[in-house]
Amino acid sequence: MKALQFEQAVESILKRERRYDPLAYLFLKEALDFTLKRAAEGNGGEQRHVTGKELCLGYRDLALEQFGPMSSTLMHEWGIRESGDIGEMVFHLIDEQMFGKQESDTKEDFAAAFDFDDAFVTPFQPKKRVAAPREKARL
Repeated sequence: MKALQFEQAVESILKRERRYDPLAYLFLKEALDFTLKRAAEGNGGEQRHVTGKELCLGYRDLALEQFGPMSSTLMHEWGIRESGDIGEMVFHLIDEQMFGKQESDTKEDFAAAFDFDDAFVTPFQPKKRVAAPREKARL
């Protein structure tokens, strides 16, 4: 897929749907490449179709790898609030013939693939310290 064609597809999507930032689509393309590579490594080097859930998990993992604690902030800036949003963007790109799909692929495949707070917020919150029991002062 050529970069110029992809950018034109995103521009076309944005003319009818402005819910997601253009950078979210570019990152989704990177996440798909990341996920396909990971799937091939687990499949003896053979490329294969990835499921919606696999793509969501790849999206999550790549975001954490690239953006760390800023992932949550960035996802919100891009309009991504849950894994279902990833599915919406995927199907926008399918409509533009940038991504392929199998008959069995649905938007529901992306729903609840992971919890955004568990993935992007919780790991970066300060750990609660457990206070050691105080010894009684000796008199």
